[in-house]
Amino acid sequence: MQRLGLGALPVLSFLCATPASAGSFALFESGQVRPLALSPDGERLFAVNTPDNRLEIFEVTGNGLLHSGSVAVGLEPVAVEARSNDEVWVVNHLSDSVSVVDVSSPQEPRVARTLLVGDEPRDIVFGGPSRQRAFITTAHRGQNAPFDPQLTTPGVGRADVWVFDAANLGASALGGTPLTIITLFTDTPRALSVTPDGSRVYAAGFHTGNRTTTLHRFVVEDGHGPLPPFTDHLGVPQPSTPLIVKFDGSHWLDAAGRTWDGSVKFDLPDKDVFVIDATASPPAQLPGTDGFHAGVGTILFNMIVNPANGKVYVTNTEANNLERFEGPGIFGGSTVQGHLHESRITVLSPGSVEPRHLNKHIDYSACCAPLPNAENEKSLATPLGMAITSDGATLYVAALGSSKIGVFDTAALEDDTFVPSAADHIVLDHGGEPVGPTGLVLDEARGRLYVMTRFDNSIAVVDTATRAVDARVPLHNPEPPSVVEGRRFLYDAKSSSSNGETSCASCHVFGDVDSLAWDLGNPDATTLQNPGPIFAFFGTLVDFYALKGPMTTQSLRGLANHGSMHWRGDRTGGYTEPSAQPNSGIYDEREAFRQFLPAFVSLQGRSEPIPAGDMEKFIDFALQIMYPPNPIRNLDNSLTPDQQAGLDHMLDPLGVVQDRSCEDCHTIDPTGNAELGEPFPGFFGSDGRFIGSEVVQSFKVPHLRNMYQKVGMFGMASIPTVVPGDNDHKGDQIRGFGFLNDGAHDTIFRFMRTAGFDKANGGPNGFDDSPGADGDVKRRQVEQYLLAFDSNLAPIVGQQVTLTTDNAAAALPRINLLVERAEESECDLVVKTRLFGEERGYLYDGAGSFLPDRSSAAPLTKGLLVASALLLDHPVTFTCVPPGSGERIGVDRDEDGWLDGDELDACTDPADPFSP
Repeated sequence: MQRLGLGALPVLSFLCATPASAGSFALFESGQVRPLALSPDGERLFAVNTPDNRLEIFEVTGNGLLHSGSVAVGLEPVAVEARSNDEVWVVNHLSDSVSVVDVSSPQEPRVARTLLVGDEPRDIVFGGPSRQRAFITTAHRGQNAPFDPQLTTPGVGRADVWVFDAANLGASALGGTPLTIITLFTDTPRALSVTPDGSRVYAAGFHTGNRTTTLHRFVVEDGHGPLPPFTDHLGVPQPSTPLIVKFDGSHWLDAAGRTWDGSVKFDLPDKDVFVIDATASPPAQLPGTDGFHAGVGTILFNMIVNPANGKVYVTNTEANNLERFEGPGIFGGSTVQGHLHESRITVLSPGSVEPRHLNKHIDYSACCAPLPNAENEKSLATPLGMAITSDGATLYVAALGSSKIGVFDTAALEDDTFVPSAADHIVLDHGGEPVGPTGLVLDEARGRLYVMTRFDNSIAVVDTATRAVDARVPLHNPEPPSVVEGRRFLYDAKSSSSNGETSCASCHVFGDVDSLAWDLGNPDATTLQNPGPIFAFFGTLVDFYALKGPMTTQSLRGLANHGSMHWRGDRTGGYTEPSAQPNSGIYDEREAFRQFLPAFVSLQGRSEPIPAGDMEKFIDFALQIMYPPNPIRNLDNSLTPDQQAGLDHMLDPLGVVQDRSCEDCHTIDPTGNAELGEPFPGFFGSDGRFIGSEVVQSFKVPHLRNMYQKVGMFGMASIPTVVPGDNDHKGDQIRGFGFLNDGAHDTIFRFMRTAGFDKANGGPNGFDDSPGADGDVKRRQVEQYLLAFDSNLAPIVGQQVTLTTDNAAAALPRINLLVERAEESECDLVVKTRLFGEERGYLYDGAGSFLPDRSSAAPLTKGLLVASALLLDHPVTFTCVPPGSGERIGVDRDEDGWLDGDELDACTDPADPFSP
């Protein structure tokens, strides 16, 4: 065993020096939820190593942490919880799985079982009788879910809690048999918490919204009309735009207080946190208003129960998206500069929801003081994981965007009498650099906090008495230096905003979206020339006006090889050079991202842009973030008959305006630019070009990889450009924003009822709406295809199964599927098991042999691996990993050219490329 304790600080330097290959590492930027857990007896610490896809095990001693074991789990583990001293469960976000790990011998941990659950699981707690029921949050979708997700049905919850009897998982099942799956009326969930007696489990949505929505511009024009200003500060007239409105509990109001009640065709109950009776058979949400809390926050991160009074604390941010405009706010009279999402903890008790703004000291009317400044030092940004003392008196909060732990007297927090002060912060910076805390656990017996710090992939050991970092324990990090060095610029509010609350991650949550629209025009700016080029057959090119109206937040995922940025493509390299694939002009993603540099001032409220060198590091990082595989598409990458019919219509050369196909704009080419050396090839609905004035303004053709994420808004008023019908009020819904740039279209189906896609107004093979024709049938088919749209990675990536002596009949067909997809080059297939006390790894060669992690060992066939599981009672886990990463994940963890098994035989470290 290697001792990692109070003397481990110098070891940290190896992280950035690890010679990881960018080609062997796929960056998903999954948000950690519960990255650390103590064993019930407090003698062991368990940590998820998210980038390395492993669980790390430490003995907790009086002198520090002693590393005792490590085991491969699924891809992107984000949460861990100990069921007992001998069994730990790990939630694998990308693999849609939960690894049940036997740690009875901590030096020889093994995955005993893999449970297959819904899409993107995030958190786990144990509750119910004797705390033997496992509760796991997932999205209401995914290939392992035993139900139709009803993606086109109004009023369906999009959050699930899978509940397992930990003592009776269903021995013969492929991935375990849940007691029940509880569907909650909110969007994709994240956090869980449980009462000390295990009787109540609290489950929270993630992007739960704030009762805002967008009114289509035609609805605005037919109603009260748009809000001023109607020109920019130079007097140039601006285009008509949609409008964001917010429900205040009685009425739908715009930023000027005008009422729009008849224009919104759905309700947003904004149910955020749900109360589950964990002892019921089966567990279920409590009935009526006892079963949920509304209005908790816009983005909910983590929860914890106060053991003394039962109150629930929820870390969250609250969006300010009803406010309009970026920039100084002089001509327009308003701005969100430095005031995007407020960082909060909301206190819940029966019948009570009490938000507490952590940064109530900030004067949002005064921007933007140079750094450093006193206001910034008092701030806590992006609060995530929490820990609480056994008497319920003191709460510790990890502030990801501040590189601090906030320390709160819970009574003052509940009463809102606390005064923000830097004296109540534990600074975690290492060598003056932020470290990005995501989660923490409290070791009261030893007076310590163990804090997961994501920027350096380490565990910080904090003395709660001195409030100082005593040690830093690095975890092996396979990320390339460009990822490690650039990540902080997404999250670090302390250096990226004057007041210390705002970062890029405020809206681009974990590099993705906040599921909202924002009106971020700048009346104090003026029109910019649109450099094009556009599709020659579609409208005329419109310049970039200063005012643009509401636009939904776009993801930082998948930016590579897709050209200009923003919905309008107004962040573009086309300003500086002619355009040519793959990386010139509008196709230059680096220059497009560089165009965001002024936003650090105009939007985030910094006194000046960040240094140019820092921006280049940010670009290096951001352009590597990838979309996950599509969770709607079949695991074998086939299409259903309806999806195939939808694709056929998209490819029909006479399907839309001027006898063109949908694919003429929405390019589908999974290998696009590969022949030109693009490291992230593929066009997934866009090759970077523009369309003309289809919707008044010119827009870049958008990609289509995340349509399934936008489901949940149903109901839209009639507008003249869309075939009328189904415009009645739809009742309660979970999202206020749908599709297109402004989120005003509730469904893909309705968008395809736009004039131009039909036979009467468009191409001869457009949707036929004549009596008795199949126009709507075909629209539904295209909708089904778009929800299962191609992505950079095949659906099989991340999927795994553990073969045991009990589940062969169910597991073998899944193993065959993994092998089949690997032979189609959709993934690399790796195998992990433990034999004779050692972890063994194998990599499938695509031709029938699994290559071992020892140069002296012979390759094995699938049959021999299966036999070892069934005859020797050694569970064997098969996992499909991203193409190019199999060697690292399967047989050479540190990519030093020495196989893992050979290093173990030589008594060197497979997780250290510099070990002798």
